[in-house]
Amino acid sequence: MSDEANLLYMLAALVFGYLLGSIPFGLIFTRMAGLGDVRKIGSGNIGATNVLRTGRKGIAAATLLGDMLKGTAAVAIAALWGPQFAIVAGLGAFFGHLFPVWLGFKGGKGVATFIGVLLGLKPLAALIFALIWLGIAFTSRYSSLSALIASAATPIILWLLGEPGMAGLAIILAALLWWKHSQNISRLLAGTEGKIGQKG
Repeated sequence: MSDEANLLYMLAALVFGYLLGSIPFGLIFTRMAGLGDVRKIGSGNIGATNVLRTGRKGIAAATLLGDMLKGTAAVAIAALWGPQFAIVAGLGAFFGHLFPVWLGFKGGKGVATFIGVLLGLKPLAALIFALIWLGIAFTSRYSSLSALIASAATPIILWLLGEPGMAGLAIILAALLWWKHSQNISRLLAGTEGKIGQKG
């Protein structure tokens, strides 16, 4: 493949991933359920944790699954072109979730999509991420703290699994995830962060 063709495929993978990642499942599902605009409750986030604050566990679970699988789908489809395109599509999907064009570039915080991208690239890493998240969530009841610790561990996990390219992607995703959680970090330090299942 020529350099020009490779660049074109890279751009296509990035845009494809972005468009998939920008689908706001939390907003779509809550509106379909007659719950209104999820951005007007709790943290104002469109992700599953905030959807859970509506009290509708089924809708929150559907949001989590949708946000995960859009990352997985982007990676799996782009992988048909080659592994490097899968990584680029994963980056695009994550950006799409964080900055969806349909919502004025104000999206979610990326945890579910992070897991979905990992699931498409390296299922074992996704499993380890989920186990770390569950362990921290069970002991602390803080979704944000669980995501911060699990995402920070992911680049190391991928490196140890012999995937330096994926580890590089995970560093970028984790940095963005931490940035999107900056207010959560401030609340955690202040002891005012909301816990899992707590209604806003």
